[in-house]
Amino acid sequence: MSKQTSQGRKWYVLHTYSGYEDAVAEALRQRTETMNMQDFIFDVIVPKETQIEVKKGEQKLVEKRMFPGYVIVNMIVTDESWYVVRNTPNVTGFIGSGTIPVPVTDDEIKRIRKRMGVKEPKFKADFTLGEIVAITEGPFAGYQGTISEIDENKGKIKVLVSIFNRETPVELEFTQIKKV
Repeated sequence: MSKQTSQGRKWYVLHTYSGYEDAVAEALRQRTETMNMQDFIFDVIVPKETQIEVKKGEQKLVEKRMFPGYVIVNMIVTDESWYVVRNTPNVTGFIGSGTIPVPVTDDEIKRIRKRMGVKEPKFKADFTLGEIVAITEGPFAGYQGTISEIDENKGKIKVLVSIFNRETPVELEFTQIKKV
């Protein structure tokens, strides 16, 4: 790393071991304080969004990491701040070329923060296109069909059901079907 004193305050992406994102963020916050780096390391976020997951016909809200294996840090890169971040347990490196971190654009950060702030959760389906499912509720309960469309934003799914030897698309909620 070259002897630069300051490139200005920017957002950078850290690569971490998957599953350790929250631990890395917490450790980095603690290291920032104990090593008096508050003037160089300002914020650490693990981008997450709330989704509605449907399993076995049950809906539940879950918080999912938007970018598994990554943590975003707002900092001024100096030799010292780079060292503190890079040597935080479970950090494998900065995203960038070689040892020089590449900042994330302000537009990208705005999009990520906007997505993190979305109050209406998205549905997360445990289904795939072409999968055969059984309809458990509604006028087509007891029928089986093949998934032709999945709309996670609305929590709807289209299933092709064979009625009178014709495939008919039926729009259903995620909770009205189950895997066969």
